[in-house]
Amino acid sequence: MAPFLLISYYGLFAILSVYGMHRALLLLRLLRRRREAARVELPAEEARYPLVTVQLPVFNERYVATRLLDAVAAFDWPKERLEIQVLDDSTDETSGILAERCRELAAEGFEIRHLRRKNRKGYKAGALAEGLRGGEGEDGRMRAPARGEFVAIFDADFLPQPDFLKRSLPYLLADEGLGLVQARWEHINRDHSLLTRLQAVFLDAHFAIEHQARERAGHFLNFNGTAGVWRRSAIEAAGGWSHDTLTEDLDLSFRVQMEGIRFHYLHDLGVPAELPAEMNGFKNQQHRWAKGSIEVARKLLLPLWRHPGVPLGAKLEGSMHLLNNLAYLVVAIASFLTLPVALARGSVHPDLTIWADRYLLGIGLLPVLSYFLIAQLLVGRRLLPSLLLLPAALALGIGLSINNAKAVLEGLLGHRTGFVRTPKYHIHAAQDSWIGKCYSARKSLGLWLEIFLGLEALAAFGVAAWNGCWSMGLFFLFFATGYLYTGLLSALPSLAERLRSKTWTLRAATRPPVVAKQRVG
Repeated sequence: MAPFLLISYYGLFAILSVYGMHRALLLLRLLRRRREAARVELPAEEARYPLVTVQLPVFNERYVATRLLDAVAAFDWPKERLEIQVLDDSTDETSGILAERCRELAAEGFEIRHLRRKNRKGYKAGALAEGLRGGEGEDGRMRAPARGEFVAIFDADFLPQPDFLKRSLPYLLADEGLGLVQARWEHINRDHSLLTRLQAVFLDAHFAIEHQARERAGHFLNFNGTAGVWRRSAIEAAGGWSHDTLTEDLDLSFRVQMEGIRFHYLHDLGVPAELPAEMNGFKNQQHRWAKGSIEVARKLLLPLWRHPGVPLGAKLEGSMHLLNNLAYLVVAIASFLTLPVALARGSVHPDLTIWADRYLLGIGLLPVLSYFLIAQLLVGRRLLPSLLLLPAALALGIGLSINNAKAVLEGLLGHRTGFVRTPKYHIHAAQDSWIGKCYSARKSLGLWLEIFLGLEALAAFGVAAWNGCWSMGLFFLFFATGYLYTGLLSALPSLAERLRSKTWTLRAATRPPVVAKQRVG
């Protein structure tokens, strides 16, 4: 029985090493010389600027919605060449707040429309589609379609800078074959907590490494659902927005690029946004993204491979892109084996397994850690703080495995679920808190399984340490830390936030006051 357990366990990690080597391949692609995208200067006369439609899909975002409207109103772009659509599906006070601010901006000369639908069919994708083509509003009257040649999209928690359009549009104007310019996400509340710091590590790697590596290799990129500008004709060429997956942005991205239309990632253009401040909200977001990617894979993998115009390299990378979340399913299976494997390892001669431990550490672990570290350096973070976050990032990735494996299984089995919004709370600084605010994220029963697996892995670490198997014990410690962190923060979110707030308050109270230096003489 012991050999079978060990072979199964190491076999699972051999599969995971493929994903580690893929991370290494992405890093190698970064070494390719970047081909500068063509751009043109905007016309000297503002009257000749292209007409841009800005779509702002909103659902129950009372804390951040007007902040977004104010940011868009501050665009350095002529009002007569800007159309703003507030696509409001809200069912709470957000609609009234938005209606009032829209009236104020209209009085200032903005072409802004507060659009409400009769129902939320298609969720965000449905709202974006109706905004483009027009349709029947909540009041029964027909609404005119969007007028813009280009379409910028921002989620409610984003804060685009005034020069966003002036920095992104020149690329689309210079190259008719370009369908999208995607900006990089920045993070308003990166330093709010350990959870937000780790989310930033994950997202920075996606943008700084994956987007740049794929573009340099000529492979498919993806629109990230926000902070991007579309050429409207590119959306229409692929058949428009579809709501048959939870990740309508990824779905449309692949369909557009299969039409031969290219994307450009603008790394130097950052758009700040708010990260989920609470574990359940973060897990709901991750569940949606993981499930949606598998739904898109079910929908588009065969058309991708049958497409004669897509190069083999792009097909392979596109497949890894869409199926990347299968790794969570493998980790979840391995999680149940930690204690049995630790017990079995004690009955096997260490020389038989030490090579496997070294293989896992070298091929499976190091590329992933390098991937996160290099991404942090590419976005301007300091080396030492970034190094200190790496073990926690690895542990959190493991801790998400049950949550995301469930999403992957639902996607594979075709189990349809609605779009679950991630609450945002207008959190900036470390002292800000979401406690007492009206939105809350739903809990999953999987949190109890996470706690159980964390305790099992902790016991496995103890057994491995007792037997002197420190390399295997290190893996078990990552499993224990990750699962207990995600499980306990999910079960007791308010308690965790209060402890974080009290810790911050205590640190602020004990910090010596800053005394201004007086000039002498």
